[in-house]
Amino acid sequence: MEQTFRPVLTIRIFGEEKCFVPGVAVLLRKVRELHSLRAAAMSIGMAYSKAWTILKNAQQSLGFKLLDSTTGGKHGGGARLTPEGETLLDAYDCYCARLRTYAQELFSETFDGILPL
Repeated sequence: MEQTFRPVLTIRIFGEEKCFVPGVAVLLRKVRELHSLRAAAMSIGMAYSKAWTILKNAQQSLGFKLLDSTTGGKHGGGARLTPEGETLLDAYDCYCARLRTYAQELFSETFDGILPL
């Protein structure tokens, strides 16, 4: 069985320290879909407390909120991305897609004839 090769990139954004990583992006996408941090965390097999800590640390490092949350009650709680969170997530996804496209092109140019692509 012959295998093919490809590059795999993981994009992390750093300030003084790591502040936005693929896991934060996954969590935000799930919050966007499910309108709940708890449901988002459960859907990816993460403890709610860990999800909250990851988001709190990211927000602190970035200097702005990623989520607006409301607690339960008569109408239930929920969460949604802030406008800044939406903008950052969209920009991150676009940046990653463009980098992956370029990485694949460069990989093909560099390794064509050396590795099965």
